[in-house]
Amino acid sequence: MQSVRIPAVAGMFYPENPAELAAMLRGFLADARPPPLHPKALIAPHAGFIYSGPVAASAYALLQPLRASIKRVVLLGPVHRVWTPGLALPGVDVFETPLGRVELDQDAIAAIDGLSQVQVHPAAHVQEHSLEVQLPFLQSVLDDFTLVPLAVGGASPEAVAEVLDVLWGGAETLIVVSSDLSHFLAYDQAQHVDRATVHEILLFNGHLGGEQACGCHAINGLLLAARRHGLSPHLLDLRNSGDTAGDRHRVVGYAAIAFTKVATEVSTKADTEARHVH
Repeated sequence: MQSVRIPAVAGMFYPENPAELAAMLRGFLADARPPPLHPKALIAPHAGFIYSGPVAASAYALLQPLRASIKRVVLLGPVHRVWTPGLALPGVDVFETPLGRVELDQDAIAAIDGLSQVQVHPAAHVQEHSLEVQLPFLQSVLDDFTLVPLAVGGASPEAVAEVLDVLWGGAETLIVVSSDLSHFLAYDQAQHVDRATVHEILLFNGHLGGEQACGCHAINGLLLAARRHGLSPHLLDLRNSGDTAGDRHRVVGYAAIAFTKVATEVSTKADTEARHVH
């Protein structure tokens, strides 16, 4: 019998009813206007869908033309409930959402099992929302795929990048880092801080701290690996909860960023944004 990680935040961060959830996701994706990019990696936010869903959709809409070719997703997100010193695997066979089940990629998990920074730590996953909220989007835009879910605690950029290098694969493998940006600043201050953070990401400055992005450890590792593999960053969306469904007194920042291998007609966009996002 398969062991299953059941949803922890269905009915809170997103609808528990499958039809309602699917309809919400279709609406977000229909409103997105993705550029012609084929991402190898994405950064997407992980708040409640009414707050961050429109921004996340800016990233996930890129995957719709690739729905049949992406077969494995390496998903990294920060821990909010239970600390882990490195990168934690859940020790289960399947992740479940209201939209169905996603099998874990046991061969990929075996490939990183011997790395000292990787541990099986089920408690780090049981209540963690940062990974869970990405799955309904992935289930909406991809056909059959397997999952490598990693909850990231205090791992160094080198430790995260080493794991990503092992799992890098080819066009069949997508890397997703789940992260929000600033937390609970006033609207104008958050805009300033988040623009500065995105500026650093677009320049591959992998020294972010937790006050800039709650997923800073995973982002820093992704930036190191992405630079090694010759990827280019592209800012897709940058907003906060004051722009979507919240008040503007205390907001949370969200960005959607894609990393691509092959130059496209918008390949210079990141350079322009890096100059002007301040």
